[in-house]
Amino acid sequence: MNAPNYRPRLANNHLTYLLDEFPAVMITGARAVGKTTTGSQHVNHIVRLDDPGVAAAFHADPDAALRRTTRPVLLDEWQEVPSVLGAVKRVVDRDPTPGQFILTGSVRAELNNEMWAGTGRSVRLSMYPLTERELRSEHRLNQPSFLERVIASGLDDVTLPTEVLDINGYIDAALRGGFPEIAYRERSHRARMTWLMSYVDDLVTRDAALLDAAKNPVKLRRYLSFLALSNAGLPSDATLYRAADVNAKTAAKYDQLLQNLYVLDLVPAWSSNRLSRLIKTAKRYIVDSSLAATAAGLSAEAILDNADLVGRYFDAFATAQLRAEIALTYPRPILHHLRTEAGRREIDLVIEIGGTRIVAFEFKAGVAPSLRDARHLHWLRDELGKDFVAGVILHSGPGIYELGNRVFAVPLCALWA
Repeated sequence: MNAPNYRPRLANNHLTYLLDEFPAVMITGARAVGKTTTGSQHVNHIVRLDDPGVAAAFHADPDAALRRTTRPVLLDEWQEVPSVLGAVKRVVDRDPTPGQFILTGSVRAELNNEMWAGTGRSVRLSMYPLTERELRSEHRLNQPSFLERVIASGLDDVTLPTEVLDINGYIDAALRGGFPEIAYRERSHRARMTWLMSYVDDLVTRDAALLDAAKNPVKLRRYLSFLALSNAGLPSDATLYRAADVNAKTAAKYDQLLQNLYVLDLVPAWSSNRLSRLIKTAKRYIVDSSLAATAAGLSAEAILDNADLVGRYFDAFATAQLRAEIALTYPRPILHHLRTEAGRREIDLVIEIGGTRIVAFEFKAGVAPSLRDARHLHWLRDELGKDFVAGVILHSGPGIYELGNRVFAVPLCALWA
């Protein structure tokens, strides 16, 4: 069901592959990232279970209602009729033909309803907010990702787009964000902010209430605000709890809630028996920088006037570009960060591939990273030897160059060139 105005997403090819192999695919992700729109491109029939009339038929007899659908079918907002899962299970138990069902819905469906065992019947596909590659380079979505290119050939396949951004451009792009409703539309700044503020309001009131996980939206909003202020940072738990005026138990509940809503990503600390004295604290990311800035009440000017905020929002924006592609890479790389005690060594992202190989990333909001800026990547390379595939400093300047054996400086915009 190809809509004429549909703009391709990175997830499309992977979704096609999954539908060729499995009878049912559940698309997960934050509200308004485009799950239903993308799923609808791959089906002949859409069942919108948030329509009361449609839902009534499925409540009455989900098996009979499902038999009346034309496959492949998208079951949208399936949490409104959770018994439809049992009907899907019975269909695929009888007939495991691939590509019959796509399921999309809100996260509360997964948490508030008993899930049928999906092994061999259903697989999941994660979708994230739009990347710059999706927005700027639609015709290149079938090409290897930046990570795959660096692994295969170092700098040989790294190029720059026609427009090379400066730090102002990167922060503007970060604060525009990746939600299709605002990224695809020429909205005024006021309209974008209104949409994002409404998203935050719904997040801390309606979404949290539906999960019955946050009885106090004022406290949740305050906690989210402090998370957003420290986006991509590593504040101590005690510092975060004191700032938000919550205890450890409440903070853990809020962290889990925001992860369940797909707006918070906790990147765990990397551990290795080859390195000692590594801290174990996870690094917290709000998955969309525009959402983070809105929750924190930050404008582009406020971020650009604060070197610490510039660095962390540049980190968060860069990580968002990598995260969406890594989720679709096979075998799936695992994201970590690395920091030794007292912060003597710190690397923003350590990406583990196949259990042994490592690609490490640093993010520098500066125009010309130096050998000194690469010293932690050099240290990790020397510690890991041949298991260290590459180290990359993604920066806000225009130059592509080497900073030593297997260590490179690359403008961030090369990710979507």
